[in-house]
Amino acid sequence: MSTSGDVLARLEHVGIVPVVVVDDPDHGAPLAEALRDAGIGCAEFTLRTPAGLGALAGAARVDGFLAGAGTVLSPVQADAVADAGAAFVVSPGYAPEVIDRARAREVAMVPGVATPTEVQRAMADGFSHVKVFPAGLLGGTAYLDALGGPFPDLRVLPSGGVSADNLVDYLSRPQVFAASGSWMVPRAAIATGDFESVGRLAEACAALRDRARSAR
Repeated sequence: MSTSGDVLARLEHVGIVPVVVVDDPDHGAPLAEALRDAGIGCAEFTLRTPAGLGALAGAARVDGFLAGAGTVLSPVQADAVADAGAAFVVSPGYAPEVIDRARAREVAMVPGVATPTEVQRAMADGFSHVKVFPAGLLGGTAYLDALGGPFPDLRVLPSGGVSADNLVDYLSRPQVFAASGSWMVPRAAIATGDFESVGRLAEACAALRDRARSAR
């Protein structure tokens, strides 16, 4: 079994965490294959639709792919995604009961934070990697730079407002271990099974990631 550190290292290696909303549970595996083959070997399958859990389970069975769960708001949901094979859990906010359940199930946790107070609490609870949401509305890269002053060891996953236009700017910052967004996994394309389009978008996204890394 992979440790939390192993999972976080893999997420950092990939550098991009697609945020997926699916309407058909059977689309999880082919979507994961399309992303993996395009150079993005992970995704966060949200629980915003009834199909999310089944799609996560399908993606978790794809070799070379790291399937995670997003919008996990309760311990019951944390148990459900762990049972489905999630390698990591992402929450929009800081919920101790969700964190405790994910840790009990030995699933890597990336809790959501928005304020310095929440960052400080997360670090006191042993987290070095957090999700900053909604990053764009909070101030984007300028906000992340400001957090880097008092929290130089913090590693962040910006989410909310990340796009193809600013991905390089986010990923060029050393405190950003990965960035999440949904433009490379359009819901409409997934719903129609157009994984070829998803693959093209993911390849373009991976190219931006590589460009950002070369600029560091």
